[in-house]
Amino acid sequence: MLECVPNVSEGRDHGVLQTLSDVVTSAGARLVDVHADADHHRAVFTFLGEGDVVRRAALALGRAAVHAIDMRRHRGVHPRLGALDVMPFVPLAGSTMSEAVAAAHAVGRALAESERLPIFFYGEAALVTARRELPRVRAGEFEGLERRLADPAWRPDAGPATPHPTAGAAIIGARSVLIAFNAVLEGADVTVARRIARTIRESSGGLPAVRAIGVPLESRGHAQVAMNLLDYRRTPPRVVAERLDRACAEAGTSVLLYELVGCAPADAFTGFSRPVAGLIASRLLDPALFR
Repeated sequence: MLECVPNVSEGRDHGVLQTLSDVVTSAGARLVDVHADADHHRAVFTFLGEGDVVRRAALALGRAAVHAIDMRRHRGVHPRLGALDVMPFVPLAGSTMSEAVAAAHAVGRALAESERLPIFFYGEAALVTARRELPRVRAGEFEGLERRLADPAWRPDAGPATPHPTAGAAIIGARSVLIAFNAVLEGADVTVARRIARTIRESSGGLPAVRAIGVPLESRGHAQVAMNLLDYRRTPPRVVAERLDRACAEAGTSVLLYELVGCAPADAFTGFSRPVAGLIASRLLDPALFR
């Protein structure tokens, strides 16, 4: 059993999202959730299944995203490198990280060959140490991709050293379970959100295994602290919320609501007393599934 959590650069066109959903289910995978956000202009798919089925579904979704999404017209607040921005494979109980890595390499090389798409491998699937961390690979985003690929140090791990004209490049890898968890602030000042993000993320001296950025949500008239919790057992959502409350109080604002993006192990929210948008039974997976 493997989990795959592709993030695509489309969060507004429901027809495209339905097409991508259909290719996953047609391949035989269990599609657990699709989370789309118009401001981020991004959707997160979560599907599970036996290794061969998940690889087949991932390849079908990747190909469909390349053909359906034109990055030349894409504008959203979330950093992105291509139509299929990032595709991680996660080992579930009974499988190993090496199997997730093998799936990432197989799907990445197949997409590179069939779609002429530059592929970077990240996380546990990284072939170059400097490419282990996702933010570093994504630096410069789609608009800076041609310049970056011209640097010999950033030659893709598979595929051509020139961007796909409409789909950019893709980042494919393997990792442990991650929780995408956001806080929508009362105010709309993105400067405040970015300052709070610096306070809580690990790279700025904040909480262990937490990444965070501040972004505007123009359609909702609020700012957001968008977070990835890389190890919820080390830093659970409850601890993140406590730190956010203090940081917001110091900044003269507060958290309007929390959001779960995609799925999470059910035990991650033990002791969490605040309302969370998207925290429904279908998105909470049995913790025993994860290694």
